[in-house]
Amino acid sequence: MSRIDVDLDSIRSVTNLELLAKRLVEGFITGLHKSPYHGFSVEFSEHRLYNSGESTRHLDWKVFARTEKLFVKRYEEETNLRCQLLLDVSGSMYYPTHNYGKLSYAVLSAAAMASLLQKQRDAVGLITFSDTIELQTPIKSTGAHLHTILLALQQQLQKPAPPQKETKVADMLHHVAQQLPKRSLVILFSDLLSQYEQLDEIFLALQHLRHQRHEVLLFHFTHAETEEDFHFPDRPFTFIGLETGEKLKVQPAELRASYIAAMKNFKTELKLRCGQYKIDLVSVDLKDPIEKVLQAYLVKRQKVR
Repeated sequence: MSRIDVDLDSIRSVTNLELLAKRLVEGFITGLHKSPYHGFSVEFSEHRLYNSGESTRHLDWKVFARTEKLFVKRYEEETNLRCQLLLDVSGSMYYPTHNYGKLSYAVLSAAAMASLLQKQRDAVGLITFSDTIELQTPIKSTGAHLHTILLALQQQLQKPAPPQKETKVADMLHHVAQQLPKRSLVILFSDLLSQYEQLDEIFLALQHLRHQRHEVLLFHFTHAETEEDFHFPDRPFTFIGLETGEKLKVQPAELRASYIAAMKNFKTELKLRCGQYKIDLVSVDLKDPIEKVLQAYLVKRQKVR
């Protein structure tokens, strides 16, 4: 599959996010045609992989002739998926601050995913949140609704960085679990950095979603160079908390080993707990190509029927 490179520094200056998202999706699908992932073709809205033991009545032999894989013709009532996108827009998502790095990547990912969902005739809704809900759209599958979502995402990038807005991921997940009336796919875009919530609270909320029979896909965004490897020049720094405003003067070399160990433990715990609750976790570094996000979605989409 060909790599789709995105310049995070230029995303905020894009005047038509809808067009960019469409091009990304088209490029991604073209790449799939050239890759070994034949099952994830542009036709996936009309077919699904054959499961051993089920009736062969609706097998599509024309697709088999092209791909040498068994697909079942999928009817309209089978294709409709309800997907709720949850986008964290709290202060820490605006890091690195010179290009709103994590937020820019997450917005572009959500835009491309919404476009891909609508292309599949699936219904999609968007919630942006920090310590409260900032925007909530209904879950629909129309082209006009997609335009509304993409416009809202573009406007989010034009907003100035919020003054110390906290993250309340657990509260948001409980809200969604209580509100979604039908089994849905819930996709969370976040760095999971919260001053007040511990993983216990977040996973209690995720468990609430799973108890309601919702599927969950979690994209965990980091700027790995600094947030995981703590790669800063060896000179005094003043770090300012983007959600608390707290200032801390440190010499990076003195903290690097303990910081890296703490972050590694955090990510290990996150991975273990996601496995325990059957939640699909995708760690995304800002240097990763965006097809990593779209590929993870398609793999999850194949599981949700």
